[in-house]
Amino acid sequence: MSDSALDACQEAIGYRFRDPSLLSAALTHASIATSRLQSNERMEFLGDAILGMVVCRYLFDHYPQYLEGELTKIKSAVVSRKTCAEISERLGLPQFLYLGNGISGRHRLPTSLAAAAFESLIAAIALDGGTEAATEFILKHVVPDIRAAVASEHQNNYKSQLQQYAQKQQGGTPVYELLDEKGPDHSKCFEVAVVVSGRRFPSAWGPSKKEAEQKAALNALMELNLVPAESAAVQ
Repeated sequence: MSDSALDACQEAIGYRFRDPSLLSAALTHASIATSRLQSNERMEFLGDAILGMVVCRYLFDHYPQYLEGELTKIKSAVVSRKTCAEISERLGLPQFLYLGNGISGRHRLPTSLAAAAFESLIAAIALDGGTEAATEFILKHVVPDIRAAVASEHQNNYKSQLQQYAQKQQGGTPVYELLDEKGPDHSKCFEVAVVVSGRRFPSAWGPSKKEAEQKAALNALMELNLVPAESAAVQ
């Protein structure tokens, strides 16, 4: 890879390497490397592990109210091939990949290549500047995706959050009451309210009992100041 290409890549990613050969190695695909050991596959392996560790630590520190299963789901979404490829595209990494002729001529590169480039880059930064530099780089580019994954998890788990609160703080379980239903059989709407330890919270309507229960749980969480009011915008 030319010095000008390496300079352009470092400018794009916002990190300047002490040893640019590490960046070059991170961008070298097996299709053009003299051997697979000379490709970025080993760096991809290391970068994947570092990414997982940093994301896990961030989730552990910033979301103490989440159980292990919920943290695992969010982490899986954030470190997925799809998300890594999207981050890679945002950084412009695919244009800097060193590829063999059979791949470089494709109109669009496989998702796996873009994802591998991001993971390999993480490893290169860790080898060049240490774990702290890699952590800073990861968080700079991954935190928006973490927050998006958390928002998605919130949308699907208001009932779970309320149940955790009720069991821990009240020693009980939320009870969902069907208050009303309207509309023809093929297009009904349901009104549900949730009761926790004798306290009934504002009801909510939904196109199914399940969705109405989720919205009712969200109302309760907002009343209890366990989620911000703007969370209602997610619904």
